[in-house]
Amino acid sequence: MSYTAPPGALPPSSLRVRTPPSDYGINSAPPQPRCVRDTGLDMGLVIELVAKAMYSIGKIHLPVLTGKLKLSINVLREVLDTMQADHLAEVAGRGDSDLDVHYQLTDGGRLRAAEFLARCRYVGPAPVTLQAYRDLAERQSSRHGKGAQIGMAEMAAAFADDVLDPNVRDLLGAALQSRRPLLLHGPSGSGKTTLARKLGQLQSGLVAIPHAILAEGHIIQFHDPALHVPASPLNLRQSEERRKPDARWTLCQRPVVQVGAELGYEMLDLRLDQASGVYRAPPHFMANNGVLVIDDLGRQRIPSEELLNRFNAPLDSGSDQLTIEGGCKIAVPFDVTLVLATNLAPNLLLDDAFLRRIGYKILVGPLSEAAYATLFRRQCHQHALACDEAVLDYLIGRLHRASGRPLLASYPAELLGRLNDFAAFAGTTARLSAAAIEQAWHSMSLGPGTPASAPSHPPMSFPADNGTTLYERIS
Repeated sequence: MSYTAPPGALPPSSLRVRTPPSDYGINSAPPQPRCVRDTGLDMGLVIELVAKAMYSIGKIHLPVLTGKLKLSINVLREVLDTMQADHLAEVAGRGDSDLDVHYQLTDGGRLRAAEFLARCRYVGPAPVTLQAYRDLAERQSSRHGKGAQIGMAEMAAAFADDVLDPNVRDLLGAALQSRRPLLLHGPSGSGKTTLARKLGQLQSGLVAIPHAILAEGHIIQFHDPALHVPASPLNLRQSEERRKPDARWTLCQRPVVQVGAELGYEMLDLRLDQASGVYRAPPHFMANNGVLVIDDLGRQRIPSEELLNRFNAPLDSGSDQLTIEGGCKIAVPFDVTLVLATNLAPNLLLDDAFLRRIGYKILVGPLSEAAYATLFRRQCHQHALACDEAVLDYLIGRLHRASGRPLLASYPAELLGRLNDFAAFAGTTARLSAAAIEQAWHSMSLGPGTPASAPSHPPMSFPADNGTTLYERIS
């Protein structure tokens, strides 16, 4: 079979997918395709991917090619047989086993591969079809009640190491059960961002994430190792024992994708990388089957009402519209739990109509003195400092209470970190004392006569979760 048309010219009928077996879904990837037809891809597109992978390497070992394209030996043999028949590839050497075969492009194959690369430089795992992704995202949706439900016991266990008010914990649990949009609001430094990400950790079950998706003949890079955390080796072994999986998908934890003040209009749609000819998926698309955290709401390069308007219809319908070259719209799943975080007053940020659309509005405020003391002792332990209760009383009673600064969750780690900085600069061993804590306290001020505000850090773009507990990282 010869390939002459670019991927964009493939007829729609060539992209139809065979109905997959019904015994996979949550916690497993689709089964491995046995032939090109099983992949849902046109033979011409797979030939293009193989030719481009072979172009820069020269002679290539068959198992190496399977690793690059994430296609099975049987599928690649079918493709290479076709390429040999069309004089695009040839056997460069054989070993003792059927797998020990090296292939290389012919002169005509190299010319064809150069044409492919001039049009699209993508060389990587073969994509899955958009319809295959839609189907699996639907099967994996937590809205169907699959996987363990998070009850009071699970919430209490998850936050056992955190100084979280039980009333706030119960509100968070109810919000997770509802899967409606959630707004966390409160002063900067109160731990909203860390709390939002901790909620993401509570998601149950695994999801299969495609390396790339084919939509209307265009490739969309989807899997991001910084966002899509792989399943544990034990989970992977259990999945592979049930059925040899399609390697174009990777089994991951449910994603937690965070965007902040850097969010702009261009990040809400597909973005074409002109150098590679491949589309980049927007963050809310990559958050499918997981949690999308919009941090610092009100500070984006998009007005808050416009941003929430952008997601209103997809939240209701479970589907979003993205744009590819030429203005063509494609429908993609929108299956996220939306968590918003802001240190601005919600009633000044959004009108009543918008606030009604948000299922839960939860204030994350200052800590009680007892909770603050517990957190401070824990931070002393983590900084390898002996906690002097007299110094702790001085911090709460003399510094916080006298200055009127609230007992925010950000202060203990920030103060002890600065205490270590001053000790390292002086070449001494860090030790907790009233003088040392006061020096750290005043270093957080903007200058003489200027009250210190709670420390805040710039939002991170799509950070990977690192498993820290609540309040160990600061919003």
